[in-house]
Amino acid sequence: MASDRPLVIITRKLPDVVETRLRELFDARLNIDDKPFSQEELIEAVKTADVLVPTVTDRIDRTVLSQAGPNLKLIAQFGTGVDNIDLDTARNRSILVTNTPGVLTEDTADMTMALILAVPRRLTEGAALLKAGDGSWQGWSPTWMLGHRIYGKRLGIVGMGRIGQAVAKRAKAFGLQIHYHNRRRISADVEQALEATYWDSLDQMMARMDIISVNCPHTPATYHLLSARRLALMKPSSYIVNTARGEVIDENAMARMIDNGELAGAGLDVFEHEPAVNPKLLGSDKVVVLPHMSSATLEGRVDMGEKVIINIKTFLDGHAPPDRVHPAMF
Repeated sequence: MASDRPLVIITRKLPDVVETRLRELFDARLNIDDKPFSQEELIEAVKTADVLVPTVTDRIDRTVLSQAGPNLKLIAQFGTGVDNIDLDTARNRSILVTNTPGVLTEDTADMTMALILAVPRRLTEGAALLKAGDGSWQGWSPTWMLGHRIYGKRLGIVGMGRIGQAVAKRAKAFGLQIHYHNRRRISADVEQALEATYWDSLDQMMARMDIISVNCPHTPATYHLLSARRLALMKPSSYIVNTARGEVIDENAMARMIDNGELAGAGLDVFEHEPAVNPKLLGSDKVVVLPHMSSATLEGRVDMGEKVIINIKTFLDGHAPPDRVHPAMF
């Protein structure tokens, strides 16, 4: 090491207050330009770092981890999802992995609710029409830009963890009927408070809902969980909202169904092949697309950074970091 302090390599630009604290505590190497690391740069980083701080866009796979130096003992992910990290290889090489759970729950749930409102009510379509400034809006009309009421509709939540439950609380306040599918049924108290109906069968739930909200992590088990077959079970009048991971949905099948009128529309903050987006989705008035910004609040990013710092400091002090990730969790 160049100094007596541990070398911490951060792969992306973080909020200034977080970077400043990292510099105070560690020999922190920052990415001021915010240029994503190439695979070669990631390999070079793991060769020299004591701690690596990647983000969800950095692919820390077996190829990268196989060249990790002996000093690398901790990967402190800046993010909740860890599907970008080969957890099995990390474990085999005695490298701990931590993440930043919990701090983005409310921000993500807020954006999920915003999309639930935006798609049926055609919000972005109406805003774009006014901003075009072509004079096509001639004033209020009883039958113009009609959308659909969400009050009283059935919302099916796929994944009833922290974020799913936060979405349910918001949706309940808007008068939606809450349904959910989860790996495990939530407690009776929470279920009663949310007035939520549990479905053991995802197929049966999807066939009956007006809106589906995807709030589960991306794992090998959830890849294309909403497959072409399952999407075909949905009513043509129903909508999909996804603020989780794009890989959970068969994006091509969904785009084709929306284009063919087999689904009413979608609100998407994540995509299967980010940053690429299916052109059919971009060109459709029935789809609201956002650039992966559900968690993009200054408060949330600072909270994430503080969790990263706590995990690193705790680990370096010889204790178990509070947000250690175990492969079985995902």
